[in-house]
Amino acid sequence: MDDDRPRPVPTAIQPGADLTPLSVEEIEARIALLQAEILRLEAALVGKRASRSAADAVFKL
Repeated sequence: MDDDRPRPVPTAIQPGADLTPLSVEEIEARIALLQAEILRLEAALVGKRASRSAADAVFKL
């Protein structure tokens, strides 16, 4: 009977969380979300490195 109850939608992805109750579609959605987040983080890292390089160049003068 407990299986008929709707599962609460997780508000945030928690690394290490139990994936057993998730459907294939839910897992695919999480993968897509995480891949998009990785791209966002990589873009932010490029920007931060560029800023640091510019600052380093100014202070080495």
